[in-house]
Amino acid sequence: MWRPIVMGSLILGLPALAQDPAAGMAEPYRDAIPRSAAEVQRIAAVAAPTGTFSAAEPFEAMPGGAATGPAVQDMNAFSHPSANLAGPKEMDFHLGNALFRKLWVASPASTLGSDGLGPLYNARSCENCHLRDGRGHPPEGPEDGRVSMVMRLSIPGVAGSGPEAIAGWLATLNEPVYGGQLQDFAAPGQAAEGRWSVSYRDVPVTLADGTVVTLRAPDYTLSDLAFGPLAEGAMLSPRVAPPMIGLGLLEAIPAADILAHADPEDTDGDGISGRPAVVMSPETGAAMLGRFGWKGGAASLRDQTAAAFAMDMGLSTDLHPAPWGDCTEAQAACRAAPDGQEPGIRDGLEVDRESLDLVTFYARNLAVPGRADAGEAEVLRGKAAFYGAGCPACHVPKFVTARLDGEPERSFQLIWPYSDLLLHDMGPGLADNRPEGRATGQEWRTPPLWGLGSTAAVGDGTATYLHDGRARDLSEAILWHGGEASAARDAFAAMPAPDRQALITFLESL
Repeated sequence: MWRPIVMGSLILGLPALAQDPAAGMAEPYRDAIPRSAAEVQRIAAVAAPTGTFSAAEPFEAMPGGAATGPAVQDMNAFSHPSANLAGPKEMDFHLGNALFRKLWVASPASTLGSDGLGPLYNARSCENCHLRDGRGHPPEGPEDGRVSMVMRLSIPGVAGSGPEAIAGWLATLNEPVYGGQLQDFAAPGQAAEGRWSVSYRDVPVTLADGTVVTLRAPDYTLSDLAFGPLAEGAMLSPRVAPPMIGLGLLEAIPAADILAHADPEDTDGDGISGRPAVVMSPETGAAMLGRFGWKGGAASLRDQTAAAFAMDMGLSTDLHPAPWGDCTEAQAACRAAPDGQEPGIRDGLEVDRESLDLVTFYARNLAVPGRADAGEAEVLRGKAAFYGAGCPACHVPKFVTARLDGEPERSFQLIWPYSDLLLHDMGPGLADNRPEGRATGQEWRTPPLWGLGSTAAVGDGTATYLHDGRARDLSEAILWHGGEASAARDAFAAMPAPDRQALITFLESL
């Protein structure tokens, strides 16, 4: 049985970025039109948390603003384009969708427009991991696929060896032989790195009214390791693919508005101390707010998309031009394998710049489903319970996106993601004990809650939650919360059963 080791606290201090919300923070979009003083005041009023639960708030039924998709909960609920896309942009969305679904093949191949997969990889297409643009899930048995879940790998690094521009960086290195991710598929003539499996231990939790909820705690086993055992001190982190909806809207939230919710020293004494993830962007070369990924490891959607091409499929882009993807120097045969980079074709890359931009555009414009029942009595009762438990301290309900010149589909929209996009200590129960950037082994970026009600429909009736899919329903997901979320979890556990169910009904309405 392989278990991740526990890292001690290595936090070296807070970056100036977290102390001054506007200091040196580049945005992942083109220059925004500055807000006027009147707009700033108006936005503050609109984004303030509500204290009234007798009716739905204005525009609450449109969680993605004018970009909101149809208010449906079916298998295609996450695959609609932003409702305000028009003309050539809608065509770009569909071209990006075709590339998102494209099955890549290993080199050499007669299909020169689709070769370059691997040599080691986890999936053959983006769609393999994000089925119908939804979330992944862990295997529910030995015959169930693992393609929508990956196993991240690293070893402790040397303190101070991270990016100089980012204080508080927790130094880690990729596993020296297997790289940053266990690759469980390989091109012909290559050996897959290995396999992993998961088993569960029952963890019973008794609520205040005597109800017993059985949680499941995962244990992971690595087997068939093709290049020998992992390095001493290797750390593992299983990750399911997150849902794709609303990502462009999250990217368009001004960094200052996100950082305004940060309270790393818990100066207000509420037990919540959200911290910003700060990462170096391959696209800009600058330190930027980490918005995407389970620990905020990517600053922009182009960064995130290029990293997925490289790590998950072994495909080169202008941001990650090595054609061997995650193959390490210790894997000589992998690095020497044929690749899909040919002079004069696709910018000399396996995924050319235009294709990367189209897939990024597609990811930016997957609509958040509308809400059909935001004003129903049971939903409003659950919303009051959600607020009463203190959940909005991390799951911040709403923001207003920046005014973006030339991008009306994302510009100046009131959105309802229910996330602050900050890092929070979630306690030892959810810890992967693997630092990433500034995130400790117990910290996770607050995941958005929009679209929860459609998760099961998109997933063919399967819905699991949290970073590793251990929670089989929303009650289990809440009861796994610890650390900064302990008070909210305990408030949920203390509720009478009708109030708990109302809170779940509210979440399922999002």
